[in-house]
Amino acid sequence: MNFQIIIGVMITLVAVIALSVFSSKKANEKKSANSFVVAGAIMGTLVGGSSTIGTAQLAYQYGMSAWWFTLGGGIACLILALLYAKPFYKSGHKTLIAFITKEYGMKNGLMASVFSSVGSFINIISQLIAATAVIAVIFPDLPLTPSLIFSAIIMILYIVFGGTKGSGIVGILKMFLLYVAMMATGILVLNLSGGLSGFFEKVNRIANPENIHFYSLFARGIGKDMGACLSLILGVITTQSYAQSIFMAGNEKQATKGALISAVLISPVGIGGILVGLYMRAIHPGIIPKAALTYFVTQYMPPLFAGIVLGALFIAVVGTGAGLALGVAIVLKRDILPFLTRKFKGNVTEKILIILILMLACFLSMGPLGDTILGFAFMSMGLRGATIFVPLCFAIFCPGRVSKKYAGLSIVIGPATVLVFNLVDILPFDPLFAGVLVSCFIMMTGLLANHFETKEIKRK
Repeated sequence: MNFQIIIGVMITLVAVIALSVFSSKKANEKKSANSFVVAGAIMGTLVGGSSTIGTAQLAYQYGMSAWWFTLGGGIACLILALLYAKPFYKSGHKTLIAFITKEYGMKNGLMASVFSSVGSFINIISQLIAATAVIAVIFPDLPLTPSLIFSAIIMILYIVFGGTKGSGIVGILKMFLLYVAMMATGILVLNLSGGLSGFFEKVNRIANPENIHFYSLFARGIGKDMGACLSLILGVITTQSYAQSIFMAGNEKQATKGALISAVLISPVGIGGILVGLYMRAIHPGIIPKAALTYFVTQYMPPLFAGIVLGALFIAVVGTGAGLALGVAIVLKRDILPFLTRKFKGNVTEKILIILILMLACFLSMGPLGDTILGFAFMSMGLRGATIFVPLCFAIFCPGRVSKKYAGLSIVIGPATVLVFNLVDILPFDPLFAGVLVSCFIMMTGLLANHFETKEIKRK
């Protein structure tokens, strides 16, 4: 590994850690964040390994279909801004589960908390493993355990010192670094290809026995790619980390504007990854797809700048994992622990929970167990979405019209459906669709039952 690359990585890490520590002096948990900090908090968690390394990997295999990582994220933030930012902010709640608890009772809220937290925790593990993959490029001889511990420590520094608002401030720097990195890679690809026409010419010459439509957004099939989009939409709406960004806004307008800024800025990030993935498929058809972006950076960029880009990619993964850990900690502190005991109070508990969560995630990521868990990572979004989305929508838009019994059935059967169909793998579309449809059917049944009961009472 070139020494200049290591220097570039260290520059990025020191800048992010320094800003995280500095933001701890400025940040507090009061509702005072402006729209840019709100956007930074959303993007700091949403734009991670999938939006960069994952996009290049999928583009290497399927081309434009890889854009759903970031295009879907932009659509999700637009929906968050137009439909959910206002009710989230005006509710006065601190967590999404509080909507469920208030509308359907504490027991249903607790079940939703557990399913949602498990889904987010699985995703934390996948982010830790992804972070070690970046470290392996920089320090190929470093064993897995030190890589995991180092990644977890950076996640702790990223979030613990600054709190929720601090994560938004650091998220702004993270997005700036990612924009520079991904724009630079895209421009370099076009330069190496001799312009856009040269790039298309290279792509058209790719050996393609599977007859993949590299320029199609639905190269993997409409069901699968639309499922990816739906996963992102439901993931943004039903994950505590993104809702927390709305809750901390200075006012309703800042909350909505922050989500809109995220919607505009997230989608273009994926374009650089798509260009890199297709270029690497054309020039280096034999490499491992997940290494497309990191290999391109180390082989084609000046060493110092390559190090800065690798550092930005590492921080992208770390920021997502840290944001998810913060979300799980908040749900544990405010929704699960109060149900079990009243002993734990204060901000210190939240920080301790973040450290404990990441320690457990590190332990579970070690050895073959980590690979097994990573195989289930794609279900984490489905578990969260199928658990909370439909009951949350009914709680916000149709309050008081569905009984606790039907809500409880929805909260349990929805994610169970996703889990079962992921395991048996017989559906021609994403199992998340099945989970949401089942959840919607149960809640609609409850709505109709309430309607007929009300009608019968009025008749009597």
